[in-house]
Amino acid sequence: MKLVDKTVRDFCRVLASEEAAPGGSAAAALQGVLGASLIGMTASLTVGRKRYTEYGALMKDIIKRSGDLQQNMLDIIDHDKEAFMRVSKIYSMPKNNEEETAIRNDAMQTALKTCTLIPFELMQCVYNTLELAMVMVGKYNTNAISDLGVAVLCLKSAAESAWLNVLTNLDGIRDEIFTAKYMIAGGELIQRVEDLADDIHEDILHGLYPEPTR
Repeated sequence: MKLVDKTVRDFCRVLASEEAAPGGSAAAALQGVLGASLIGMTASLTVGRKRYTEYGALMKDIIKRSGDLQQNMLDIIDHDKEAFMRVSKIYSMPKNNEEETAIRNDAMQTALKTCTLIPFELMQCVYNTLELAMVMVGKYNTNAISDLGVAVLCLKSAAESAWLNVLTNLDGIRDEIFTAKYMIAGGELIQRVEDLADDIHEDILHGLYPEPTR
């Protein structure tokens, strides 16, 4: 049974168990899913409202695109578990001689690269979702302002959590070119995510608590 097909209660139960997967990466992806869902909710609450008529087409597009990103991140939850299970199986591979050890080590390196690429993909999905949130600024139904705020916080946390997993996996990879590539790309991406999330969050806070007029 796929993780995403479990009830919320059952997912949390297995997450809290002694099972090694799902773990932090799956939790990070779920945060991203929740953020994308709240983006869709905010857009849905804007469509059809007379005050926001001119943004109707934009919001419908955001609903579609946030839904696609939501599905991408749902897929990542199970892809991450599958990648981790492959790593777990490699530990049981024989290493009785140099040849077997080399085969085992090569398999582990390949698996660790996959485990790196999955949370990196999550970071990219998060950034794309935050871009949708930025487009909505000043155009969405302000009755959903706190929902959009929670979306942004979920997304920022998802990206930072995914980055932690990228770094953890890179630490075990011997391919210096691969490691350097994703250290640089990931570092730049997390900075863009944090800057974008902070800008949107600041706008939301200003909407809730506007500075006094001087």
